[in-house]
Amino acid sequence: MTVAIPVRDGGELLVRTLRALARQTVAHELLVCDSGSRDGSVALARAHGARVVEIEPQKFGHGATRNLLVSEARGERVALLTQDAEPADERWLACLLGGFELAQDVGIVYGPYRPRPQASPAVRRELEGWFGSLSPDGQPRVERLQERERALSAGELVREHDWELVGRRGFFTDANACIARAAWERVPFREVAYAEDRLLALDMLRAGYAKAYVPRAAVLHSHDYTALEQLRRSFDEWRGLREVYGWREPASPRRLAGQLRGAVGTTRRKPHAEGAGTLRRGATLATVGARHTVRLAGALLGSRADRLPRGLRRRLSLERRGSFQPLDLEAPSSPSTQDSRT
Repeated sequence: MTVAIPVRDGGELLVRTLRALARQTVAHELLVCDSGSRDGSVALARAHGARVVEIEPQKFGHGATRNLLVSEARGERVALLTQDAEPADERWLACLLGGFELAQDVGIVYGPYRPRPQASPAVRRELEGWFGSLSPDGQPRVERLQERERALSAGELVREHDWELVGRRGFFTDANACIARAAWERVPFREVAYAEDRLLALDMLRAGYAKAYVPRAAVLHSHDYTALEQLRRSFDEWRGLREVYGWREPASPRRLAGQLRGAVGTTRRKPHAEGAGTLRRGATLATVGARHTVRLAGALLGSRADRLPRGLRRRLSLERRGSFQPLDLEAPSSPSTQDSRT
């Protein structure tokens, strides 16, 4: 069993992640790929027993680096975290591995994000709402394609089920996941600029593997972005959905107003149930409304990134990426080969 983490200048959050891994009930190899840290992250990882693979910063890629990590891992199961995804308790890894026991065809497993204690109410509502919707009863879920769906070309599948794939059915995150090596050998990550985890899920499902969601395998992973950072993050996310699925977020005023009312309405009911005071409820509703509005703006822009000039795409991107690269879903994926390891 291996736990693998891509790292660059992990800081205090990496310290918390490594300490949480040391408390796990399942013995595991700890593997880190560092891409040019200058804050002592390499020494820190080694002090916690990690085997470290080092690459040049320009060699980092979301899919390529994870392919490198899985190829270097010694375990038949490879759990993936990001440096700021801290296992919520000592049974995180055991619960994640339990996802493979749900069905014989499970190739990938993932768990939810929980907000950190200091997270804002808006961030808390967003994470709890999304991950709660993936399993309303809190029980593990298994997703797979039907035989008829697997017979479709990737393009036909996306055209027929684009909304489902953008939502729960296609969702997967490699910030809190575990992959069966045998499945990865057939279906590795694609080397793309963004949304490599969603692409892996789509490729795994099309190859006949099932995807499992385990609500108890949680990590603490949340970001209180500024309004501009949230806009840019949403832009990147929805540009990725446009590149992968061709998804364009609907822009009708009625739909947008309905989404905003839904987000605020859900939040209004929850603080009331918790006994929050009037001022606190008002402040929370305003924050949630503003955050959701910014998120919608980023979604509308990102899903129309193909119409924007490259320079504007770069300014709107949190990752400062100016490209728009629609994916050829029919092209085969292949494992990364990186010779820059030291």
